[in-house]
Amino acid sequence: MTDPIALPGAPLPLSTTPHQTPQQNQDTDALRRAAQEFESVFLSEMLAPMFEGLDTDGLGGGGMGEQIFRPMLVERYAESISRSGGVGIAESVVQEFMRMQQAQTPPPEDADGAHR
Repeated sequence: MTDPIALPGAPLPLSTTPHQTPQQNQDTDALRRAAQEFESVFLSEMLAPMFEGLDTDGLGGGGMGEQIFRPMLVERYAESISRSGGVGIAESVVQEFMRMQQAQTPPPEDADGAHR
């Protein structure tokens, strides 16, 4: 059996993906950045307890300086994990917000004002 799209003169399939304007692309990019930042904060909170039990005293220990700057190091670890793909939280947040946005978008109207 042949593929109907491959036949000459066959109609082109309609795109199911809505066309996005430049403003919508910017909004989507901003949403992705915010979701990635959210994931980074979440990961930072999850990683912090792992480092609380580490002693910084002794030979080669960082002492007070390490204790002060350790939270920043944990934040950088979390940002790095999030930027390199994370654990999937950011993508889930983006998909949920996009789903919610599509649910709130009113259906398009025809030229005569009727809903399609």
